[in-house]
Amino acid sequence: MPPLLPHLPVSESLPAIVTALAEENRAILSAPPGAGKTTIVPLRLLNEPWRGDGRIILLEPRRLAARAAAGRMASLLGETVGETVGYRMRLDNRVSSRTRIEVVTEGVFARMILEDPELPGIAAVLFDEFHERSLDADFGLALALDAQSALRPDLRILVMSATLDIDRIAALLGDPPIIRSEGRSFPIDIRYRDRPAGERIEDTVTSAILQAHATESGSILAFLPGQAEIRRVAERLEGRLDTGTLIAPLYGNLSQSEQDAAIRPAPAGHRKIVLATSIAETSITIDGVRVVIDSGLQRLPVFEPSTGITRLETVRVSRASADQRAGRAGRTEPGIAIRLWHAGQTAALPAFTPPEMLSGDLSNLVLDMAHWGVLDPKGLSFIDPPPAAAWNEARALLRLIGALDPSGAMTAKGRRMRDLGLPVRLSAMVLAGADEGAARPAAEIAVLLTEQGLGGTGIDIDERLRRFRQDRGDRAVAARKLAERLASGFAHRKGSASPSTAGSWTTGQLLLHAYPDRIALRRGGRGRFVMANGRGAEIPETERLAGADMLVIADLTGRAAQGRVLAAAEIDRGQIEVTLPDAIQRRDECFFDLASRQVRARRITRLGAIVLDEAPLARPTGPAATEALAEGVRQVGIGALPFSKAAEQLRQRVGFLHRTIGEPWPDMSDAALLDSIDSWFTPYQTNARGIDDLSPGALSDGLASLIPHGLQRELDRLAPTHFTAPTGQNHPIRYDGTEPVLAIRVQELFGLKSHPAIGGGKLPLVLELTSPAHRPIQTTRDLPGFWAGSWKDVRAEMRGRYPKHPWPEDPAHALPTTRAKPRGT
Repeated sequence: MPPLLPHLPVSESLPAIVTALAEENRAILSAPPGAGKTTIVPLRLLNEPWRGDGRIILLEPRRLAARAAAGRMASLLGETVGETVGYRMRLDNRVSSRTRIEVVTEGVFARMILEDPELPGIAAVLFDEFHERSLDADFGLALALDAQSALRPDLRILVMSATLDIDRIAALLGDPPIIRSEGRSFPIDIRYRDRPAGERIEDTVTSAILQAHATESGSILAFLPGQAEIRRVAERLEGRLDTGTLIAPLYGNLSQSEQDAAIRPAPAGHRKIVLATSIAETSITIDGVRVVIDSGLQRLPVFEPSTGITRLETVRVSRASADQRAGRAGRTEPGIAIRLWHAGQTAALPAFTPPEMLSGDLSNLVLDMAHWGVLDPKGLSFIDPPPAAAWNEARALLRLIGALDPSGAMTAKGRRMRDLGLPVRLSAMVLAGADEGAARPAAEIAVLLTEQGLGGTGIDIDERLRRFRQDRGDRAVAARKLAERLASGFAHRKGSASPSTAGSWTTGQLLLHAYPDRIALRRGGRGRFVMANGRGAEIPETERLAGADMLVIADLTGRAAQGRVLAAAEIDRGQIEVTLPDAIQRRDECFFDLASRQVRARRITRLGAIVLDEAPLARPTGPAATEALAEGVRQVGIGALPFSKAAEQLRQRVGFLHRTIGEPWPDMSDAALLDSIDSWFTPYQTNARGIDDLSPGALSDGLASLIPHGLQRELDRLAPTHFTAPTGQNHPIRYDGTEPVLAIRVQELFGLKSHPAIGGGKLPLVLELTSPAHRPIQTTRDLPGFWAGSWKDVRAEMRGRYPKHPWPEDPAHALPTTRAKPRGT
């Protein structure tokens, strides 16, 4: 018999869910916050015939949610966690041979299916809160669909969420049954309170909490973007509330006991104010909360493929997240949601939070897919395919550290790295540490950097490592056991039993194997560094590491050229030379000195973008100097080159033909010439060593080389340099616009009965007719029409202004001239 379950909104949908999974192997459940889907649905499926003795796997996005869901389901069965319902996560497992519902974090499931694609003993996989679209959830669903199609057609897959992009997910799953659970347990009154311009979010949240606390009953849940804001709000509330109100922070860095304390009901006669990040959006119920205050902000990781750095960015929440947050107020009684923005701004919020697939580091995904045997992301079904730039950068990194071969297949080293279950950089560090007899300290550093808050939040990793080793808390003990397990696989190597076996290897040296591109040299004052990847980094001047000459940076945040260091260790040049002997390169190089506009040479010692030492050399010659000069032209621009008038006219003529005809006439614009500089500039400037040394004749020869062979006569026919007037004089034709232009004194065209044209008479010239003083008097594209029309008005005006020059009544039949009238006429 199924267990006796409480009646919640999702209960009305249970028959449809049961029927869908009995008849199909895939289904989608859309249920609003508070509907009870996380706990009621798995329990209802326990007694379905298709389950047999197989386990039901329930995926949760966070450890807190996994523990809370398992605890709630176990209590409904009258059991303790670890019996029928258990959970499995990175640092904490509570399962037994009796466990039939196993709540796991999304990363744990991905490793489960990668280790054994057939998922033996598993009857169903339920993806809870799928709208959060973590990388592990997207990957886990893609793997489950692949395994179901090829190996396990009997495997049931149920995708559940409060806010789903139903159409896209249904298309991915092949249009399975869609069950919608309407309504929630209790109504929610949504109110808006606009944040004053310039006011810090901490001050707005504090004010809203104090007002709600004074006017409403029940506990309060306030959503803030991060730990720093939570701490500041807690400080502002200190001493301003009665003794019966408890303040409980809730964020990822807290210990399990601190997180569990935040979601427990307040003691009898007390109220609670929970200050939380997005961790409290889904899958947990904080008993007694009837007021939610939403800052409207969240902090999301954004990966920059070009630097390999993940930074945290504070952004507005999506409408889906705002609905999730509001739903926390109606879980156990009617509630109130106070949104700290103007009501009209809600419509402008993005519909959903961007999936991590589109903004995350894909290194581990690429490695795991190689383990699965898929080298192209198109080989798996993703809602959003991995972005090409991030995918290619991940592959490049994995090839660089030896995890993939040139074809993209996993190497033996890559398999060892993947087995560690760490971010790929840290896996590389642990393997390198093991080779040097330092597996244990390397593993400890890796765990420290992947478990936020262990050893504190200071910048100095050595200090955090010392505190971590001395910490006797449950989380630290579990983390040290994990590090011990990671290191135990290398027991046969040169010592890995304890931190002391690391010998002379320092934290910084070990981190070099993970972050060689983030070696940093102090430059520009205390606390200011430049990294090997070319990016700047800063440490507050009061920090000890601000005075270090060199660092290796494990974590930093911030935009553009200057990042803020979050975790680093000191290093010196000698340790770099021992640990990464190929990282520091010494070579002679030519470079363009922008100040003097000359090519110079130097002997340089370089670590990536960091110049460690340099010494000047004699002024260079030869191909290297020419290449450096070409780079200098890219810096100063085409406009700095001493083109002759003939060369400038050639550019205009050919450019005109390129614009009007296209191929085979080349583009000779500034941008095009910079793009093709190696073909027309470099081969013709072999003796120049500076901008001022450039030969105008060589520049002209270079431009001429761009014109395809045999087209010179065509160039002269289609775009001649000059027009020969009836007087016999040649006048230059301009080609700098969309039409060819001839500026000429009107007297030189007397007697001409047809309009001047080029290109075999097919392309009329634009005539800029000028006075004897070369001032414009008329622009025309129809000379015969001008003679017969407006010439009369021009003649009347010009005769009085220039009486010494001829102004005949019939210019079409007059003699052309360049002279004034003979004296006395």
